Amino acid sequence: MGDLFLRFLEVMKDRENVKVESRPTDSITILPLLTFGKLKGFLSLDVDVSHLEVNQCEPTTTPSQTNSNEISIFHGTHKCHNTTSQCFYRPQTMSSNWSRGKYQCVCRPGYYSPRYGGVFNGTLVEVSWQDEEENNTDSWSTVFQCMQCAPGCHFCTDLSPCLATYHWPFRITLLVFSVSCALCTMIINIYMFKHRKLKVFKVASPIFLSITLFGCATMYMEMAAIFPVLDRYSCIATKWSRHLGFCVTYTALLMKTWRVSLTYRVKSAHKVKLTDKQLLQWMVPILLVMLIYLGTWTLSDTPTAEEIVDNEDLRFKQCVYNWWDHSLAIGEVLFLAWGIRVCYNVRNAESLFNEARLISYAIYNIAIVNIMMIAFHLFIFPRAGPDIKYLLGFIRTQLSTSVTVALVFGPKIIRVLRGQGDQWDNRARSRGVTASFSLNGIGLVPEEAPDLYQENEELKEEIQKLAAQIEFMKIVHMEINNRHVKPKSGGYFTTLNAPTVVHSPLSRQGCLLSNKQPEEL
Repeated sequence: MGDLFLRFLEVMKDRENVKVESRPTDSITILPLLTFGKLKGFLSLDVDVSHLEVNQCEPTTTPSQTNSNEISIFHGTHKCHNTTSQCFYRPQTMSSNWSRGKYQCVCRPGYYSPRYGGVFNGTLVEVSWQDEEENNTDSWSTVFQCMQCAPGCHFCTDLSPCLATYHWPFRITLLVFSVSCALCTMIINIYMFKHRKLKVFKVASPIFLSITLFGCATMYMEMAAIFPVLDRYSCIATKWSRHLGFCVTYTALLMKTWRVSLTYRVKSAHKVKLTDKQLLQWMVPILLVMLIYLGTWTLSDTPTAEEIVDNEDLRFKQCVYNWWDHSLAIGEVLFLAWGIRVCYNVRNAESLFNEARLISYAIYNIAIVNIMMIAFHLFIFPRAGPDIKYLLGFIRTQLSTSVTVALVFGPKIIRVLRGQGDQWDNRARSRGVTASFSLNGIGLVPEEAPDLYQENEELKEEIQKLAAQIEFMKIVHMEINNRHVKPKSGGYFTTLNAPTVVHSPLSRQGCLLSNKQPEEL
């Protein structure tokens, strides 16, 4: 309308040769060129504005939602509290297009009002605002202003909390206990290194014991990762500490048990030779696969925290579980299944200080604990709050990691404290554990490291000599005691031969053989 009005003024100026003065009204005055001239005329312009609309809300930024009939000069003249509420235009009939208050003030997300359900009529807002301006009242500032919701609430109708409460003293107590357990594993490692030459530690491969303690300390630190309100970095630390600690701890224990299994089940005279270095060469690829998997997971699909609700519909954050977690869980289950089979194979193996059996108990324990915790999370506490979940994580860590440390290292430390750390296990000797198993982790260990190749060759020679002597004695008894067998002419046992002394493999003295009958001997 403004552009049409200005064009009309330009046309009149050119035709009448008059000075045009425009005013913000619907009429203009035509004055003469001279200052004291008479009035030439008065021009009135009527424009139909009945189809135009007065929208007092902010203009929309979307072109498809923009109405060309709206007068832009009225945009943003509403009386809603912009901080707590938002203006929504409410079109009405044609007869009321030029009235004020054709909008609603709706509380923004995160705000609420106990009055009118958080939706205020624009006409009432206009009247209240005018009353406050003229009469200095506070109705517009109090009645038609929304209040902020409780922290973490996106939508609310009152001040009820939306976030689950974290009981920090309770969580700090569990965290301090877990960190203390992690420090204890480091102290045990130092203590073992100091007494590494004692037989109770020497027969158990100190390097694998140190690796086991390092893995246990890593699993304890999971409680520090899940202690705060979870975010991306906490979830990354949680995944790494849980899975890497599990892999390091139980791979080291199963390598020792696997060596026992190979030694116990060997059926040949040749003794199996598996040193700590060879076991480490088998262990490194397993750890490398875990590191590659966790690194790929972190870089390609970084673990994040998502909001879930508990039994009271209070929200809190938990690390996302997706197919990365499920795939790794399946791999760990298969790994534990292999470990259970290895432990079952050595169930009857006698070992010095009963180490193989204690390691088997630790493997059985971690499998049972994992199954129990999965059942608790899925069936008993599916919508537990953050503190309950933290408590379940603490229980799982103690039942798995602490029990493993107690089973593997407890008896050894007790023997050392009693002064029996450098004494052989007499019960293992009485059960028949010989030195032939010593180099494979389940028996006695000599004071000095022997030459394995030379020892194997000596054992084979002794066995061959023993087999030859047994065969010789069979022939001797068959020829002498069986009267139906006639000695060959010129043979060893003929009557022509002089009495011969045959050396028995059972004694250093010989037995006299002659041509007499067995009854006469």
